[in-house]
Amino acid sequence: MIDLHYWPTPNGHKITLFLEEAGLDYTIHPVDISAGDQFKPDFLAMSPNNRMPAIVDRAPADGGEPVSVFESGAILIYLAEKTGKFLPADLRGRKTVLEWLFWQVGGLGPMAGQNHHFVQYAPEQIPYAIDRYVKETNRLYGVLNKRLAGRAFIAGDELTIADMACYPWVVPHERQRQNLADFPELKRWFEAIQARPATARAYEKGAELAKRPSVTDEGKKILFGQTAANVQK
Repeated sequence: MIDLHYWPTPNGHKITLFLEEAGLDYTIHPVDISAGDQFKPDFLAMSPNNRMPAIVDRAPADGGEPVSVFESGAILIYLAEKTGKFLPADLRGRKTVLEWLFWQVGGLGPMAGQNHHFVQYAPEQIPYAIDRYVKETNRLYGVLNKRLAGRAFIAGDELTIADMACYPWVVPHERQRQNLADFPELKRWFEAIQARPATARAYEKGAELAKRPSVTDEGKKILFGQTAANVQK
């Protein structure tokens, strides 16, 4: 039913988490971002921002032609609405889930992503940049830790797309120079998500792909040297 154009990064894992939790049939189409697959014309037709993941729904709810969706947050909302799962129907519950979903796509993901870049991939160590993004990641962990106090999941008692969005960005906490022991509520939540069978299945789907070098020297030029001129070629 769902074609998933994917690579095993945090944003990619968000979607396999949903698909496994929801029990949807799907087929993975690898998008090797270090090899430049995200610039191929067929992929750009689905994802004009040349970023994965993207999906194609072969059986959309309106019964029409296949529907493609790009951007991980939009994909999670689309799938939640398609299935009626992991996004409350009531006004206040839906509002809360969307708040935390957008908190992730606008905050935790970009800040942790910059953390990864300057700590792991930058050609030179820039202390100011490392300190800036490690501290901001720490602040965001603190926000999430406070939110989870007295709650099983981010939005309350039930798993939602907000949890699926945030969890993959906490998985590499050691690479982000964060200690989960400093955030007991976050640690409890993280371990509960980690223990779910669907989480194990989701990460297993990407295990073989994850064995390939994620960012080669050539891949760094592709990933970190993009300009409008490059994209328009």
